[in-house]
Amino acid sequence: QCQLSGLWRNEQDSLMEISAVRDDGDFQGKYLTRVTLAGGCARASPLKGAQQQPSEGGWPTFAFTVRWDKFSNVTTAFAGQCFVDVAGKETLTTMWLLREAVGSLEEDWKATR
Repeated sequence: QCQLSGLWRNEQDSLMEISAVRDDGDFQGKYLTRVTLAGGCARASPLKGAQQQPSEGGWPTFAFTVRWDKFSNVTTAFAGQCFVDVAGKETLTTMWLLREAVGSLEEDWKATR
């Protein structure tokens, strides 16, 4: 069984803390990033998401967004899955899209990474 709630660290030493996952799959927490577009100190930002309960024997998928509004006009959406290896170690795998605000429709092409 993979438990999404708890403290997670990624390859860039950013931290994510997810509160208890509710019965309907909703969760919230905080993301403390070590990677910023403007450089500088790590800052905590709110996250909200949902976990899809797996069918029998499967691993849960999930998605969440992080609003970096305390220091940047950027939002990031993550989607992933939780796995447990044979030693019992839980691992989250994710893909992300980062959207930065731009000043015009003509600049839209450079706004998503």
